[in-house]
Amino acid sequence: MKIYTKTGDKGTTSLIYGQRVAKNDLRVEAYGTCDETNSMIGLALSYLKDESFQKKELIEKMYHKIQTNLFHVGAELATPKGKEVKWSLNVSDIEEMEKQIDELNESLPELTNFILPGGHSAGAAFHVARTTTRRAERCAVSLGEDVNPLVLAYLNRLSDLLFVTARYVNYAVGIKEQTLHQEK
Repeated sequence: MKIYTKTGDKGTTSLIYGQRVAKNDLRVEAYGTCDETNSMIGLALSYLKDESFQKKELIEKMYHKIQTNLFHVGAELATPKGKEVKWSLNVSDIEEMEKQIDELNESLPELTNFILPGGHSAGAAFHVARTTTRRAERCAVSLGEDVNPLVLAYLNRLSDLLFVTARYVNYAVGIKEQTLHQEK
């Protein structure tokens, strides 16, 4: 099977169920940004390959599930209004992320100032994934009422988890966070 179809050569793509839309359609932007987030999470995880720290396996396992769920979010966003969504999220997916946020956050020093994104390569990549998640969330909100509210909640909570994960990774590997007012 060939990987290219040539059906998008004129600037359109197919949603689930075959409806053709422009590649700059807001729906395409929303699920494309989820794909971007998914790829950035993969990059962040690849930077952890040679690292060893407490909860590393937990992080890898939870993000494997999140990467799978991001495909479900993308499917929701790629399904035209009025059509059945074949894959969907559950409230338990969001509750599980909340539990993971709390578990990672309890090990971290309290935030007393804004921090600058960066640190370890994995920490920095998790910060980038957080920002792409926020963009996906903004796109999904712009789609209006035909977006599953669980998609919006999932993306919102995921950005929180990515923030805490970035902080946790930097903390676990011994890299001090840089704040807005910290002197070098």
